[in-house]
Amino acid sequence: MSILMRYRFPSLVLLALVLAALLLPALPASAQSTKDRLTDLQDQVKLLTDMVQRLQSTVDSKFGLVQHLVEQSTDNVNQMRSAVDAMQQKLNAQSESSGGKLDSVSGQVQSLNDSVDELKSRIAKLDKQMQDIQSQLQNLQSQPASGGGAGGGNTGGQQQPQPGQPLGGDATQQPAAPQAPPLQETYQSGLRDYNAAHYDPASSEFGDVIHYYPHDDLAGNSQFYLGEIAYKQQKYKDAIKAYNQVLENFSGSPKAPAAQLHKGNALIQLNQKDAGIHELRSLIQRYPQSPEASQARSKLNAMGVRIAPR
Repeated sequence: MSILMRYRFPSLVLLALVLAALLLPALPASAQSTKDRLTDLQDQVKLLTDMVQRLQSTVDSKFGLVQHLVEQSTDNVNQMRSAVDAMQQKLNAQSESSGGKLDSVSGQVQSLNDSVDELKSRIAKLDKQMQDIQSQLQNLQSQPASGGGAGGGNTGGQQQPQPGQPLGGDATQQPAAPQAPPLQETYQSGLRDYNAAHYDPASSEFGDVIHYYPHDDLAGNSQFYLGEIAYKQQKYKDAIKAYNQVLENFSGSPKAPAAQLHKGNALIQLNQKDAGIHELRSLIQRYPQSPEASQARSKLNAMGVRIAPR
């Protein structure tokens, strides 16, 4: 509009000059040359006026076109902004859904691992029972037939001492020292209680495995499940301590990758995001081909975090 006003003011001035020239009285013959000049000036003013009008019409047309383009561009920008907002909402919903699915898959994988551990325990128990049966059969086959030897039997009705039994009967027996609970049965019982969400007896049984068999592989598994119990009870600090015991004392345990994965998740639950991300990245670096490393990558992607630090 400022452009239009710029052209309208000169046109008004020129029109005023034209009117002034028309209202001038007739000049004497001696001023004929001046009159001719005024006539020429009027013609030029008229020509300029026509040019200004045409220019003004062109400017009005161009301005209308520019205004239409600006309005169209504004509409396009608004539509693009709406599309970007909708896409952002969709991405946020997908991220939340992916996070829930990841937790569900992680729980299913852990349940599968627990079932495999329980199956291994049962197989180990059956193997031990088979070994005991074979040992008993060998002992029976190695014993002499009953009724053999001089005298036709045992003299005096006395029983022969068994291997490892002291002579002199019960009077010379020493009190037996308290024995450790059987490893396989205790661990398997703890695993059953854990899967049934009976966390107090499971914690006690896993604790017995760690106490009486600290160097056995099942001790590392038991330590891991103590962390899992604390995690399920939302005692994240206690869970982190248990996972650290697995990573420090049982670094070769097959539960070590899962312990580091769940430690990272526990740190994130405690709003220690940087420490949790560090643990997940360390897991990927230490066990790159493990299923837990794949879960850690999915977790970092769902959080919008780079897998490798810059």
